[in-house]
Amino acid sequence: MSAAGFMPDEAVIAGIRRDIEAYEAERKAASRSVRWRVPVYLGLLLVAVVGLAMLLNLGADPYELWFSTLHIYLYLAGFLASFAVYVLASSAGGNLQGSLREKLLPIAFGFVDDLKLRKAVVPASFARLPRETIGDHDGSQFDDVISGSYDGFAFELYEAALWRRSGKADAELFDGVIVAFDMVKPFDGVLVATVKTTALMGFFREMFGGGLEEIKSGSAELDAAYDFRTDNVAAGQPVVSGQMVQALGWLNEVWPGAPARIAINGSDGFLLLPDRRDFFELPPATVPLDYKTHIEPMIADIATMLATASLVRKIGS
Repeated sequence: MSAAGFMPDEAVIAGIRRDIEAYEAERKAASRSVRWRVPVYLGLLLVAVVGLAMLLNLGADPYELWFSTLHIYLYLAGFLASFAVYVLASSAGGNLQGSLREKLLPIAFGFVDDLKLRKAVVPASFARLPRETIGDHDGSQFDDVISGSYDGFAFELYEAALWRRSGKADAELFDGVIVAFDMVKPFDGVLVATVKTTALMGFFREMFGGGLEEIKSGSAELDAAYDFRTDNVAAGQPVVSGQMVQALGWLNEVWPGAPARIAINGSDGFLLLPDRRDFFELPPATVPLDYKTHIEPMIADIATMLATASLVRKIGS
C-alpha cells in the first residue's frame, strides 16, 4: 500500500491548483501594494513633520530655527512614528497566510469527511492515550490538530511534543504526529508497543507502566526493537504475535525514520509517528506557492498516516 493510492482525485487537485493561482494573484497584488504604499506613507509623514517644523519656526528664536527644543521633540516623534507607518503600509499582505490555510487546507484534504482544523489546542483523545506509551510527561505542546473521518472511521490527528523535566534539562519523550481512532474490535484492556529506550526514558515510562506485563512477539527483530506490554496477557499475546507483528513490519517499510509506536486502550487506538517535521505548514506569504513543492507532499503525508491508521485499527479483529 502506498500514499499514491489515497491521493485526491483529479477534480480535487484541479481545485487546489485554481486556489493556488488565485492566491498567487492576490499575493502579487499585495506585494505591489506594499511597494508603493511604503514610500507614499513615509513621504506623507515627512511632509507632515516638515510642515509642523515650519509652523514652529514662526514662534522660534531666530537662532533656533529648525533646531529648537520643540523641533527636536517633533523630529524624535516623527522618527518613532515612521516605524508604525511602515508597519501600517506593509500590512497589505499580512493576513494572506491565515486566509490561505483556512481556504486551501480544506481543499487539499478534501478526501477527509467532516474535516475540522484547529491549532494549539489539547486534542480530546489525548486524555485516553495510555501513559505507558509515552511515560510520565510534565510538559506538552500541540500544533496542528486535524479531525474528521476517513475510510469509514473517525480520527483525530495532531502534532505533539512531550517532555519531562530532568534536573536542568528537558528529556524528550515524544516529538511527532499522533493519530487517534476507534478500533474495529475493542481490546479488553491496554496493549502498547513502545520503542526500547535509554535507562532514563525507561524510568519515566515505568512510573506509569509498572502495572503492565511484558510479552514477546516471537520476532527476534521486533523484540529487539520494541517493548510489548499489556494488562491482559491472555488476550494480548495472540494479538502481538500475529497482527501486531504484521502491522509493525508494514509500518517500518512505509514510514522511514524513527520507529512508530502503537497503543490500544479498549476501543481507542493510537498510532505515534516520531518525526520533527512541521507537516502542515505552508510557506511564508512572500514565497510563490507551488502545488508539487508545497501541497502534494502534505497530502501524501496525511494520506500515508491515515492509510496506516486504517490498517492498525484492524488489529485484533
